Amino acid sequence: MTKILGWDIGGAHLKAALCENGAIRRIWQERTPIWQGLGHLEDGLETILGAIDAGAVSRHVVTMTGELSDVFASRREGVEKLTRLFADKLSGDILIYGGAAGFLAPGDARSHVDAIASANWHATAALAATAIEDALVIDMGSTTTDILPIAGGQIVTTAASDHTRLIAGELVYQGYTRTPLMAVATHLPFKGRPVPVMNELFATMADVQRLRGGFDEVDDLYPTADGQEKSPEASRRRLARMIGLDAEDGSDAAWAALADGFAEAQLRRIHDAVMQVLSRHSVSPAAPVVIAGTGRPMLKSLAARLDRGVVDFPDLFDCPAALRDAACRAAPAAAVAVLGSRLTGANAA
Repeated sequence: MTKILGWDIGGAHLKAALCENGAIRRIWQERTPIWQGLGHLEDGLETILGAIDAGAVSRHVVTMTGELSDVFASRREGVEKLTRLFADKLSGDILIYGGAAGFLAPGDARSHVDAIASANWHATAALAATAIEDALVIDMGSTTTDILPIAGGQIVTTAASDHTRLIAGELVYQGYTRTPLMAVATHLPFKGRPVPVMNELFATMADVQRLRGGFDEVDDLYPTADGQEKSPEASRRRLARMIGLDAEDGSDAAWAALADGFAEAQLRRIHDAVMQVLSRHSVSPAAPVVIAGTGRPMLKSLAARLDRGVVDFPDLFDCPAALRDAACRAAPAAAVAVLGSRLTGANAA
């Protein structure tokens, strides 16, 4: 039985997906704040490796965005150090995903830094392009949202680096949980009047999602802005701080309405970026939105606004029902695992 382990090294989370004979069988997500030191990443790596028979894994495929962490002096240093760390810790066949450059040996990282850096979005889009002819792939994670047009079975993005993708609207720094609310809106209505939002890290989008209901706490692995408990009452208190009030200054319904206002503001920002992307690419009006990431509830609302159908990312490959949510959270890891399982000798670097 062929076992491929796909890794996605983020700045905040380490995710891994085990693929056996083309099917996803296990998913892991560990909180690894790289900006606080690489020890967190090493601990997460050891935790995941300790949960499996590492000797039975025939191939490891690694993608990353963690090179952006300010623990590194440059993205080049980040790519090189992260590649070296995983090459040292893993055994067997190890490949680094280089986006359009394909799968690379760890020794090639130094000469392919720009291709490897933050290429995890490309893996998600590449897998989608093998399964669906025309689509708009949107992956909303805890921190960012990727907007990836597919046409004619090809990725038709015009940008590759984080910088150019930001300009193109294909990368939006709005996430489902970790985004500070001051980065979402400058003014919002409260009790019938527009109110400025304070430029202070009093609350995050996790508080908004918690107050809106149906929130899965598995999607929020980080401490709250004030280090206090994760409860609706505490989230109301943090949300009130954003407009200079206390929770007692409004009803539960008033704070829920403010949370809805933040969610709406964030959705509009992503919607605007989608329209920018669609204005540049010929994606069929009938093409569905393939949704991935923790923010799928938001993306379903966005798809409805776009008047497009919805395809869940796990619909594109063999994934048991019990792992569908986890596979969405770890879409790039699942993508490189599945893509890595399809490699033949000539393609495997």
